[in-house]
Amino acid sequence: MAFLKIENIRISGISACVPKTIVENNDSNLFGNREELASYISSTGVERRHVASNEQCASDLCYEAAKRVIEKLNWEKSEIEILFFVSQTHDYIYPATACILQNRLGLSEDCMCMDISMGCPGWVYGLSSIASVMSASKIKKGLLLVGETVTKTRSPYDRINLISGGAGTCTALEYDEDSSPMLFDMHTDGSGAETIIIPSGGFRNMTSINSFEYNICEDGIKRTSLHTHMDGAGVFSFAISRVPKSINGIIDYFTIDKSKIDLYIFHQANHFINKKIQKKLQIEDSKMPMNLKNYGNTSSTSIPLNIVCNLKNNFDNKNCIACGFGVGLSWATVYFNTNKVIIPDIIEI
Repeated sequence: MAFLKIENIRISGISACVPKTIVENNDSNLFGNREELASYISSTGVERRHVASNEQCASDLCYEAAKRVIEKLNWEKSEIEILFFVSQTHDYIYPATACILQNRLGLSEDCMCMDISMGCPGWVYGLSSIASVMSASKIKKGLLLVGETVTKTRSPYDRINLISGGAGTCTALEYDEDSSPMLFDMHTDGSGAETIIIPSGGFRNMTSINSFEYNICEDGIKRTSLHTHMDGAGVFSFAISRVPKSINGIIDYFTIDKSKIDLYIFHQANHFINKKIQKKLQIEDSKMPMNLKNYGNTSSTSIPLNIVCNLKNNFDNKNCIACGFGVGLSWATVYFNTNKVIIPDIIEI
């Protein structure tokens, strides 16, 4: 069991940036009639999404989020000694996007930088990674940048487009010996790798002329092998079984008082999945914020984006459980306490 206890690190700030272009799902032509479209919007809970332009990358969104939180915290850039970038829509195959962001932000050459390729549970995985390094080495200040522009990986003929949005976030962390420990529960099931996958474009199946050809897939949707292929039924079954077990597992292992958990902040998969998880865990609506309606599923960014959207003025001295789940297959849960977290207004560019 991958349970982790990381001490002396606290979250100081969380910021988010989204593309200014908004796409209304009610305008979609991917359904045969208006009734089918309305039913899909109702079940997913997604009415509109922020979609990145062809020129916008996840790093551009994270850059703006990082600038804002550094400014609000009044940090000296020379004090930031670590930057991790989590995404599956990197700028390039190489170099690491974290290196590019270090330069754009004007950080010191003494700043440790690294990319982490993770999808929906990426914020929790990234948090465990950067917090571990900071705790072990007593690094004073660090930035966890998590960003996605997943609409660029979808077929224009795929209804998954209607739940997909883009965002970039920055979580600022500090070494603080008075902070409460962060508690983690981490899992992976690589046997489900093909449940959510882009078959081509890597080095297993390199890009060729054939990669750009559209084909009718088993689910009847027209895609190329450079587009995301997702087994919706498989994702649903995985999410509603593994997530509740992980939540209950971390509560039991660390003997957390469930009655004192103030917030459950889940990856925003879709309304139907999240409500099923909520019902299984018997969570009150007031403890489970959602932002699917206006932002959709933004993959690894959905947890911090949800915090910025819904908890800006109600996030002090809260006992929180956050859980991300999806591509990998992988899933991860974190329990943490908040203390004077700076959360600027969301940015649109």
